[in-house]
Parts: sequence; structure tokens; C-alpha cells
Amino acid sequence: MKRIFERGSFKGYSITTSQLNETLTATRRFSEGGLISRNTTVFLSHKHSDLEDLKGIIGFLHSFGVDMYIDSMDKNMPEETNKDTAARIKQIIRKCDRFILLATDAAVESKWCNWELGFEDANKFKDRIALFPLKDRGTFDRDYKGNEYMQLYPYIAKYDGTEHYTNGVPVDAGYYVCYCNDNGSLIITPLGEWLRQ
Repeated sequence: MKRIFERGSFKGYSITTSQLNETLTATRRFSEGGLISRNTTVFLSHKHSDLEDLKGIIGFLHSFGVDMYIDSMDKNMPEETNKDTAARIKQIIRKCDRFILLATDAAVESKWCNWELGFEDANKFKDRIALFPLKDRGTFDRDYKGNEYMQLYPYIAKYDGTEHYTNGVPVDAGYYVCYCNDNGSLIITPLGEWLRQ
């Protein structure tokens, strides 16, 4: 199982012009107060300096048929961060079905990303939140700054098909949302299913 992805891992999913236009359209609809569509809506929290990885993650998530809100694409966001920025982000987070934090080291250290995650945590159930853990290439998992977050929040992981559930049943290869329940057992849900719940 891959619990923490490396930067550039989703480069092959780089967004197409069509997908970028879909994301911009979805963001504009949110921005104007309209609903996006019948698809699941995702608030994709990220550090603006992680744009290259963000493009791959957008493309990857588009493959699951979701619509995303990306604050850095919202032309109605104030140019300088202020209380209006916070009010706008709160409003949009409330509207979205899911919240995913692109959890790079920079995002884990970001005041805004932490604020967004905390706001989501306080307003929705934990089962609507997932971390997308991403570390620097060539670094050890133990050095990843988001390890503590992965103990608190569900996270996206990739299974290669060689793993088994605790009852011995094989786990199909694919992407899953994972978390430990109160008994310490690892619970996994296919990412596509989690996005549709």
C-alpha cells in the first residue's frame, strides 16, 4: 500500500483544456452563488505554491466524475487575503459535498490550509474529509510533516492488489480512502464510492 505519494506522481493525469474549462466553470458557478451540477462537489484545499501537483490531482479527480472548487481559480476572491476571503471560503466549503486537502509539507504548515481543514472539521462529519498526502521526491515517509494528520483524518492511499483485509479477503488494486476507527481497525472505502456517498 502506498500511503504517501511523491510529488509528480500524478503528472500523467495532467488536466486537459476541457477539464481545466470544466473546473473554471464549476468555480465560477460557485463564485456566483449557483450550484455546480448533479456531480459530487469537492473543495480542493491546497497551497498555491503546489500548482504543478495540483494540476495532476485535478486531472486524477476528474477521472471520478467530480466537480471541484479551486480558490486560486476564483476571480471573485479578494486580491489580498482579508476577512471577506474567510467569509467566502466558509460559504463555499459549506456548499461542497467533500473536502480534500492536497496535504504537501507546505500545505500542512500553511495557516490558511489548516484553517480550512479546521473549519470543515467543525462543520461536517469526518467522513466527508480526506487528505491527499504528498511528500517531496526521495524523502522518507517518516519525514513527511503530515503524519500526525493521517492519524486524525481519513487519507487517500493506493493498494496494489497484494494486500488483504483483516478477514483474509484480498483488496482489489486501486485508490481508497482509509482511516482507523475507534477500535484501531483500518477501514478502507474505494475512492470512487467515497466520492459518491
